[in-house]
Amino acid sequence: MIQPFDDTYFMQQALKEAQLAFNKNEVPVGAVIVLDNKIIARAHNLTELLTDVTAHAEMQVFTAAASYLGSKYLQKCTLYVTLEPCCMCAGAAFWTQISKVVYGASDEKRGFKEHKIPLHPKTKVASGILKDDCSALLLKFFENQRKLK
Repeated sequence: MIQPFDDTYFMQQALKEAQLAFNKNEVPVGAVIVLDNKIIARAHNLTELLTDVTAHAEMQVFTAAASYLGSKYLQKCTLYVTLEPCCMCAGAAFWTQISKVVYGASDEKRGFKEHKIPLHPKTKVASGILKDDCSALLLKFFENQRKLK
């Protein structure tokens, strides 16, 4: 059976990226960018590997998508990310003029909504897609980190 290309399908793909981050001992956040039902970029957190606090999944996937398209604007694209973007990533999303942001788990402490960071006026937002799966992977990661200390 062919799986339909919908928000759940693409969030599952972002979760695969988050699992790759988890396996590298990175905070497990994954992202994909979709254009016309095709994934054009995939990424996950690389802050530890690159020793770079800006190497969030969203920042990595924006760069990859822009490179793929040969354009700094992602106006017809959708970002799927497993955790609500932070202020930095929301600011970058604003500048890309991305059409839609879809995220799984909310981030009440560091998320863009809590800090009232605006996205581009034309950007649509959807949240809670596979929220439980996204949250569970994050919780497992931080539980493991506490055990290591």
